[in-house]
Order: sequence, then structure tokens, then C-alpha cells
Amino acid sequence: MALHDGQHDAVYHTPALLDESVDGLSICPHGVYIDVTFGGGGHSREILRRLGEEGRLIAFDQDEDAAGNITSDPRFTFVHGNFRFLKNFLRYQGVEAVDGILADLGVSSHHFDISERGFSFRFPGELDMRMNRNAQKKASDVLNDYEEGQLSELFFRYGELRNARQIASAVVRYRQTQQIRETDDLLAILEPFTRREKEKKTLAQAFQALRIEVNGEMESLKEMLLQSLRVLKPGGRLCVISYHSLEDRLVKNFFKTGNFEGELIKDFYGNVETPFTVITRKVIVPSEAEQQRNPRSRSAKLRIAEKR
Repeated sequence: MALHDGQHDAVYHTPALLDESVDGLSICPHGVYIDVTFGGGGHSREILRRLGEEGRLIAFDQDEDAAGNITSDPRFTFVHGNFRFLKNFLRYQGVEAVDGILADLGVSSHHFDISERGFSFRFPGELDMRMNRNAQKKASDVLNDYEEGQLSELFFRYGELRNARQIASAVVRYRQTQQIRETDDLLAILEPFTRREKEKKTLAQAFQALRIEVNGEMESLKEMLLQSLRVLKPGGRLCVISYHSLEDRLVKNFFKTGNFEGELIKDFYGNVETPFTVITRKVIVPSEAEQQRNPRSRSAKLRIAEKR
């Protein structure tokens, strides 16, 4: 087996909807598959288990920490890079078309639990939030350098915070007296806007907004979805697990209509033109048993589509 054992994966990240998502790929033993979010390798491990000797799996991850979860396997290739460059990387690997693509868009437990990465409000640490630590822009740079209007827009759009303007104004006031560097700085800014009964939700939304901005997550997701359409074979499957409404809306619209706005395009005869057949008419969510075993899976939503 190419990857480390399940115990290590459980420490790094417990994959959500593991069986449901890999089942959704409808794996052909000699097929070529892509895991665009390798992380701890849980989904990749299960895909490899179902592949035959002639099968192939290519996994992507932009975080260098993920590379520590792999070892050699003749069927497995790891690409240290952002999945937004999916098509180019596949061309480099000599792959023209694939049988299935799996994307788990959640942040690994590893990232939330490492204080120095700054992804979580639970630990003191630097406001970093970069998935790729070679990238230039950190969360602290966003908070210190963005204009008030830009901050308001990102907190509203990516955090879905109704009081985004007030939060942006508070950020600007705070940085007039000192630089915003640590998670504790951001918690101090957010403290007046967090009611006790919704404290964790508000903090999670604010941190999510910054993480999405720092990593360009929505743009990367759009590019990956568009490129997946180009590299999937007819009949190939695309399985996407999302964790918040912004991602899920994009995926749902793209599967249904082939565009991100959800606009139905019809041919001359009035038939809807769409590149996919939606397999999951109803979104798949974790069972109660899985949510108890893995509380971080609670917000996971799986959608599956097949290229026509």
C-alpha cells in the first residue's frame, strides 16, 4: 500500500463521507482517477484499494505538509500544486482524459489543530492561513492592508456576516493603534460582535472569510470545475464534498447547468443543454453515526455528476 496507515490519517484528517464519495466514482479497476485534495490521504487510500494493478491515481495538494503522508506505489503519483492548474499538471503527466475526479473541499483537521497556521480561533498563533506557505499574502496582510470597503465586502461575501461593515470598521480602528498579527488580535476585534449563543458561529464565519480570501478558494474551485469538464471522459464521474453554502451553490449550479450562475441554456427545441447528468438528485450528508464519530463532518455535503 502506498500511503501511511489509517492511524496516521486519523490524526492528520478523518475523511468525511468516505464510502459515499468513493462509491460515487463508480471505479473501474483499470481506470485513471484524480484526488484533487489529498490531505491525509484517506480518500486516496480507498481509491487505491479499489483499483487494480493497471489502475492509476494522481493526487494533488498545495500544502507541503501533505507530502509527508505518501510513500511509493507504482499506481500513485503525487503532485505538489494547486488543483486550479489541474489540466496543465495532467498534461505534464501525459494524461489526456480521466475516469473520475474527487474533491473534498474541507480544511484538514491537521490545519485547524496546528496553532502556528492560524486557521482556528481556538488557539493563539500568527494569523497566517496560507494553504501554500510559499504564497505571499497572509491573513494578517489582508487585515492590515485592505481598505475598509474591501474588508466589508469579503466579510459579507465569504463569511456571510450581516454586520460586515461594522466589523470592517472595527478592524480599521484597531490597526490605527497597532498591527494585527495574532489570532488574539482578531478575537479582540470581533469580541463586541459575538453574542454568547452564537459566538463560535460568528468567529468561524469571520475566520472562514479570511481563509477563503487568502487562498483564493472560490476562484480555484471555479477553475477546477471548468477544467474537470475538459479532462473527464464521457461517463466519467465528478464527486465534490463541500462544507459551506458558497461552495455548495457553485457546485450545484455547475452540475445542473454547466455554469456558476445556474442559468438554464436551451437549444432550438427547448431542451436544456447541460454537460452533466446529476447523479445525486438529493445532496448526500453524513449519517448521525458518522457525525458522532467525526463532528467536523457535520457540514459536509456530497454532490455527484457524470459527464455526458
